[in-house]
Amino acid sequence: MASVVRPLQPGIYAPIPTFFAPDTEDLDLQAFSSHVIRLAKAGVRPLLLGSMGEAHHLSHAERVTLIKTARSALDEAGFTSTPIIAGTGAGSTRETVELSVDAAAAGADYTIVICSGYFAGALAGNRKALKAFWTEVAEKSPIPVIIYNYPGASGGIDLDSDLITELATDSPNIAGVKLTCGNVGKLTRITATVSDPSFATLHPRKNPHAPFLVLGGFTDFILPSAFVEAHGAITGLANVAPYSVAKLFELSEKSKKDVATLPDAQRVQGIVARADFTIAKASISGTKFLLEKLYGYGGNPRRPLPPIEAGAAAALWEHPHTVELVRLERELSGQM
Repeated sequence: MASVVRPLQPGIYAPIPTFFAPDTEDLDLQAFSSHVIRLAKAGVRPLLLGSMGEAHHLSHAERVTLIKTARSALDEAGFTSTPIIAGTGAGSTRETVELSVDAAAAGADYTIVICSGYFAGALAGNRKALKAFWTEVAEKSPIPVIIYNYPGASGGIDLDSDLITELATDSPNIAGVKLTCGNVGKLTRITATVSDPSFATLHPRKNPHAPFLVLGGFTDFILPSAFVEAHGAITGLANVAPYSVAKLFELSEKSKKDVATLPDAQRVQGIVARADFTIAKASISGTKFLLEKLYGYGGNPRRPLPPIEAGAAAALWEHPHTVELVRLERELSGQM
């Protein structure tokens, strides 16, 4: 039987939270599976074991379990062609490669890798070492690698556009970048190279189904990024409002060809951007609280991350930006 090909495509990806039983903090695989399928039905693809997924709170065995659970849930629900991206960043290059191998064996199609910030004092200004890290991981990973650029989770390590473009050019098993630095200028400079029609010919990927994608880490610039030929976003807000974020990407792409679509795209972008600004500040515990309110599951992060305070939770739920997004999501999902 031939293996299923699951191309890496432009669009919206959600970093899936990891859900835990309230008393034991064991994995809640039922809630996890339900959430992965809920998002898939809205056209949002899963990224497992990232920052939102509390990867640093998980054992190697738990990581494997979550990948296998997601693959099984997607296949059983008929989403056999939906790819899985799995986070495999770790403290050392060696462990990152090991996790990438394990992820591939468990059913992941792509991996996303952040550089550990524990030794950021030595690494942040060492361009040679940073390039060597992603180059070696990409060479040794059995599946394509996406660069995860998130200074807030890596001790301030922030790759510039030149280094990311070099990695895209020199490492054929690198299939994209997630820019949670939120730097739109950086995104524009990278897409000027990798989205040029000549790039794929001059620098073919090791996996022809994994072109180099430039993905934002927030939803507040999906529309403008579409006009410089970026490829969508990996965004935590898509957990809360998958239909809304997917609709924003759809409208953004359509507006490049049909200017009559632009006002609607701008309207949705405004709603989503305002909500992203407000909800992102509540971090993982805020997102889990909103999932509990909206869908009946969410729970708390694993300790030592604290749950959201009751007052902050009420303020988040009642905030006009949240109310506006929930209204849009219910309209688009038919849940009015």
